[in-house]
Amino acid sequence: MSVVSRRQVLAAGGAWGLVMAFAASARAGVTPSMRPHFGDPTPFSFESLRARAKDMASKPYAGPTPASAAVQDVDFDAVQAIKFRADRALWPDGPGPCPVRLFHVDKFNPLGVRINALSNGEARELIYSPDCFDYKNADLANALPPDLGFSGFRVMDGRGKETDWLAFQGASYFRTSGEENQYGASARGIAINTAMPEPEEFPRFAEFWLDEPQDDKPAITIYALLDGPSIAGAYRFECVKGRAPIMTVSADLFARTDIDRVGVAPLTSMFWYGENDRRYASDWRPEIHDSDGLAIWTGVGEHIWRPLTNSSIVRTNSFLDVSPKGFGLMQRDRDFREYQDDGAFYNKRPGIWVEPTHEWGEGSVQLVEIPTKDETNDNIVAYWVPKKPVRAGDELAFNYKLYWQNDEPNPPVNIGRVMSTHTGDGGVPGVPHTISEDKRKFVIDFAGGPLSTMEQRFDIKPVVSHSRGRIDNAYVIKVVGTDRWRALFDLTTEGDGPVDLRCYLRLGDETLSETWIYQWLPKA
Repeated sequence: MSVVSRRQVLAAGGAWGLVMAFAASARAGVTPSMRPHFGDPTPFSFESLRARAKDMASKPYAGPTPASAAVQDVDFDAVQAIKFRADRALWPDGPGPCPVRLFHVDKFNPLGVRINALSNGEARELIYSPDCFDYKNADLANALPPDLGFSGFRVMDGRGKETDWLAFQGASYFRTSGEENQYGASARGIAINTAMPEPEEFPRFAEFWLDEPQDDKPAITIYALLDGPSIAGAYRFECVKGRAPIMTVSADLFARTDIDRVGVAPLTSMFWYGENDRRYASDWRPEIHDSDGLAIWTGVGEHIWRPLTNSSIVRTNSFLDVSPKGFGLMQRDRDFREYQDDGAFYNKRPGIWVEPTHEWGEGSVQLVEIPTKDETNDNIVAYWVPKKPVRAGDELAFNYKLYWQNDEPNPPVNIGRVMSTHTGDGGVPGVPHTISEDKRKFVIDFAGGPLSTMEQRFDIKPVVSHSRGRIDNAYVIKVVGTDRWRALFDLTTEGDGPVDLRCYLRLGDETLSETWIYQWLPKA
């Protein structure tokens, strides 16, 4: 299974760094206009977009026009030397404080997309012209065809600023900079056949409509047309920056063909290694990841934390549920000392939380973990899979919110949460043991809720369940000098098959913590 390369697919377009390393020299022989060029106005509404997507899905997939061969010369270094002219931005002087700039196509994002400015129900296409950009390399500029199109767009932090807070580029990918102005995990419009025997399908946003801001708030409404071999769709994104960006998403989807696996509200992230498992840690930094766990708030109200892992095989885990209250790929560990990285700033990467705004019915939250040997690959995917199979002609509608922030929007206050997971050799530290079976120790720290006010006591129990093997030496202690409570236990297994583990803290009949879930692969 292929892995999405962050350097090749995301970083290359320039959207994904907040400070752009652009060089600004004029394209030879071109005199730029002071304003963008637009096509003729046409009526637009979300209803008409929905009708268009439905009509497209009733016809065979045509696919985009192949990219020009010259685009292959626009590599990572070339992209960094191309600058979109600020005077060609959408709404550079308002209304609203956030102009929109466009991305150049490149070898990693070679297909142009149509961009429309929307005002009072009328859409006007932004016409591509080479003089929208400054090129450092005049030979490259002159070799490119004059009708490339744009590969996406970025919403700026403010007028006159060179940083952005929201960007759409590549297939149906998009991301925001969160509440600490640091890009990390991404979201997608839809995931099709992820981690299946056949190749994954990547439908693309082929056309966008950007609604003119109505006031001075940092917000924008975006409409998008999704198209792919097996599905078409109409999307509306109501995006508000605020303290942390929040996006209200409406997705109306139409199946062209039968689809084996549809992933709704997909999230994509990177996990190389963390404190829970350093078997692949060849780097000097203590931890390297955009997200360290999958959080789920189930339909019946249970809070689950599943630490992310990296192994030598693709792993897919499904968490059955009915109308979940939310799920997300989160970065709970926010201490710089745990990463020691003052360039990538993994401690500032935002989590992404999905909150359904209507009943989603039966299905499962699915987590896919793909092997990686470095930090350049987005190897983690999470999404919702409806239980009902999707067949040609089916119509699906999903409404949800995306919270791009450090923590869940409604974290539980009446129970403790998992703060860290560590694993290592089992047994008693310092006491040698010889055993043919594999013994592994698991150490889970919990904090918050009723745990925060408890003094040291020894009647709190770890409730541990496992799919195979033997559990022993299970107990709970309060970590000296902290408000954390630590659950420890040993798992003894034979063979290399996976072991599914669950653990939570209980005092008598009272549940004190969320549920920790883990999958251990002894030989991975």
